[in-house]
Amino acid sequence: RIGTLVCWDQWYPEGARLTALQGATLLCYPTAIGWHPQEKATHGAEQLDAWRTIQRSHAIANGCYVAAVNRVGHERPGPHPLSPSPQGGEGERQDRHAGQGGGSGDGIEFWGSSFLADPFGAVVAEAPQDREAILIAEVDLARIEEVRRGWPFLRDRRIDAYAGIGARFLDLAPSAIGHQQDPRKR
Repeated sequence: RIGTLVCWDQWYPEGARLTALQGATLLCYPTAIGWHPQEKATHGAEQLDAWRTIQRSHAIANGCYVAAVNRVGHERPGPHPLSPSPQGGEGERQDRHAGQGGGSGDGIEFWGSSFLADPFGAVVAEAPQDREAILIAEVDLARIEEVRRGWPFLRDRRIDAYAGIGARFLDLAPSAIGHQQDPRKR
């Protein structure tokens, strides 16, 4: 079974866990993530490492395969896609990151690097950063069972301690031992 979570979902463990609990043996994260070209030299390696780490962590924590699928290439900014162009047609694609987080409107460079991680987080196939590629890799379903038996994270969860998981902030959530008062009302 394949569970698909999209783009921003990749940064949150809850979606991966719930999808695995529903029987997914492979989590697929199609995404479009990258950096502003001027940020690459300063932050590129750590941002790419964080992305790879969170994806591999989903594989380990849930004992399943993870396909991290990312686009590649550079997208230049343009007028807003809903605004008319000077020729009267549709506008060019807009860089949604232009002017945000230190960007200077020079677009975004998508870092590619799509990969497949096994249930213990080992990368079994990886695409390059600089060009499109098609990855073909074997998914060994027996490996899922092997990892889940040896590292039974799904079985050993302390679900009795997760009372606040549905709250945005824990200080506003009922605790496992009783209801805590909203700190703004103290």
